[in-house]
Amino acid sequence: MKKIKLYLKIALGVVAAGLLVMAFMPDPALVDMDTVKRGDVLVTLDGEGKTKIHDIYVVYSPIEGRVTRIEAEQGDTVTAGETIIANMLPADPRFVDSRSEIQAQADINGAEAALGFEAAKLERAEAELAFARSELARTQRLYDNGNVSIARLEQAELVVRLRETELNTAKSGMEVAKSALDAARARLVQPGTANAGDSSSLVVRAPVSGKVLRLLHKSEGVIPAGTPLVEVGNPEQLEIVIEMLSRDAVKVEPGDMALIKRWGGDEDIAAQVRVVSPSGFTKISALGVEEQRVNIYLDFVDGREKWRGLGDAFRVEASIIVDRADDALYVPISALFRFEGNWSVFAVEDGTAVRRQVEIGRMNDQVAELLGGLSEGNQIIIHPGGDVDDGVSVEQR
Repeated sequence: MKKIKLYLKIALGVVAAGLLVMAFMPDPALVDMDTVKRGDVLVTLDGEGKTKIHDIYVVYSPIEGRVTRIEAEQGDTVTAGETIIANMLPADPRFVDSRSEIQAQADINGAEAALGFEAAKLERAEAELAFARSELARTQRLYDNGNVSIARLEQAELVVRLRETELNTAKSGMEVAKSALDAARARLVQPGTANAGDSSSLVVRAPVSGKVLRLLHKSEGVIPAGTPLVEVGNPEQLEIVIEMLSRDAVKVEPGDMALIKRWGGDEDIAAQVRVVSPSGFTKISALGVEEQRVNIYLDFVDGREKWRGLGDAFRVEASIIVDRADDALYVPISALFRFEGNWSVFAVEDGTAVRRQVEIGRMNDQVAELLGGLSEGNQIIIHPGGDVDDGVSVEQR
């Protein structure tokens, strides 16, 4: 009986001691956990940019004149050589001030006098030619009768040819004088007069097939030659231009694959680097720092049906793949930390955090390639806080 009581006291003491120890033991630390996984690890360089139609054609005004209102709208389909972009008419003449009018009238008077002088020369040339032809006819009869030599006949023929040349010269001078008179009179034409208008028109047609991208001039009005009217391009021929810091651009090569992200669709779009521009440019960052940037041109790899919603000058972001590890073990970079100069993680074994040194390979902004230290499926702690240490009990948050 005494032994039973002794055993009961000992058992009660052990239970009491256990309860006391448990009461003073700290609670397990609540942590976020993940597992070591297997997959592709992509090392990328990110950049922002925009889409761009490969060839954009600007339709310009070929002449100075009045353009009618352009009826085309953005997005309209045009056909090369068929679709009318604009109709143009010659511009009305400028107003002539009093001084210019006096000068123009004097030019008209001078042109009329010059025309009269040329008319007199023409009349004289015609008379001299008629006389020379008569002389040639008389000389021909005398020669036929043997009364003059052949030299006299040839001289008469030469005089006729000279007089014909003088007549042609006089006619040309007459035409020049008429043209000068018409030009002088044209300088006196005022806007709104009966002979000021010109009904001839010029039709400007689309140079290529595609769509109207932008209207650069909409309303009717008088415009100088070379005024841009519309931009035309083919949205099917879309490319991507990404701006990247020059120190990153040197790592990119033509042929590198890329993923177009945050463009508005549900899935990333596959693209490929076509050209890394050999010339950079200076750009001021949002913080006011000068940066050397380089344009990188990419072509779409995925079909048009995947990126149909994109148009010219749409903003996109690209991740260019410069290195990759296929079917590799990886851990989230949020699980990594430095301990005694080495990469380490906290593995979870039987509810306890165990510090493990690991060997890391390729790394991006989300995951790191795991070369050694853990196996696939091992549990690890991500974002370990200050309450997590080697040997600490942990629980899933």
